[in-house]
Amino acid sequence: MRALLAAGGISLFISLLATPAFIALFRSLNWGQFIRDDGPEAHHTKRGTPTMGGIVILFAAVAGYFTAKLINGETPSASALLVLFMMVGLGLIGFIDDYLKVKNQRSLGLGGWAKIGGQGIVAVAFAVLALQFPDERGLTPASTSISLFRDLPVDLFFWGSFIGMALFIGWVYLLVASASNGVNIADGLDGLASGSLVISMGAYVVIGFWQFNQSCATVTQNLASCYQVRDPLDLAVVATAIVGACIGFLWWNTSPAQIFMGDTGSLALGGGLAALAIVSRTELLLVLIGGIFVIVTGSVVIQRVFFKLTKKRTGVGRRVFLMSPLHHHFELKGWAEITVVVRFWIIGALCVVSGVGLFYFEWIYGI
Repeated sequence: MRALLAAGGISLFISLLATPAFIALFRSLNWGQFIRDDGPEAHHTKRGTPTMGGIVILFAAVAGYFTAKLINGETPSASALLVLFMMVGLGLIGFIDDYLKVKNQRSLGLGGWAKIGGQGIVAVAFAVLALQFPDERGLTPASTSISLFRDLPVDLFFWGSFIGMALFIGWVYLLVASASNGVNIADGLDGLASGSLVISMGAYVVIGFWQFNQSCATVTQNLASCYQVRDPLDLAVVATAIVGACIGFLWWNTSPAQIFMGDTGSLALGGGLAALAIVSRTELLLVLIGGIFVIVTGSVVIQRVFFKLTKKRTGVGRRVFLMSPLHHHFELKGWAEITVVVRFWIIGALCVVSGVGLFYFEWIYGI
């Protein structure tokens, strides 16, 4: 418990106090946000707002976690290090993307294939490493089975080690790409992504602590309700560090935002969310825990598919929403930006509560 409080408190303190210094630095470097002309007109006033704030979040989360471990005299776990590896790796890709945008003053940074390739490299490295480092029970950070609350009877290695490894890497990449791009799409309004991430990452603080208390290492009866997860308490610690970093950043990112997290933050934090789901054996539960990101990403998919289908049939593309992602649709309907953000936070919180509630229901009834 002391490690949880230390990690969250230190990362919050660093993020809250360091962000103004980074704002001043980014302004001096002219690292300001480029606003697309085809976006909502109200957003044009945000042009030049410092971006790449994800650097602060990453620094605060990493520093908070390692400092908490040092204070408690504990060794960092393989599972937590993998989560941080995922975040730093994707954060580097996001930083390159952001830097090219501010340097060239355009909305396109890295090309689509370059970004996909970068995400793929990090995901493959994570997948390979996650099947190493077994503990005294033989548990590796990740499982080769697809999991909802625990491993389901779908072992990807059933078809052999080579095919199984390929399927596992593909599964990890799908989760990482979906989560990181989902957070990236949601990062369109002041505080929307950072506030939603506080709620979603908070779910993994609860899940990690819960799994630790129900660990097969400490339970001698009712083994059916055990959670075969490596390092669950340390996963709660690293999730707490991320939550603290996001809260400190949100203080400066809420409307009117003085800094944006940029792709540096959105890709990193989305990847961290996926990594936590993988190592906690709750991959499929991520649909609910990251529900708000699923909704905004789904609105983009619906808009594009509907536009292409109607254009193919009638020659004129039609739209379901005034603009996608969904939060821009409500802006164009006249909702104030802060109203959209707070209501989306509420929806995200309801999704997270549903996910954690389902997790608890499974623990009680052992489904």
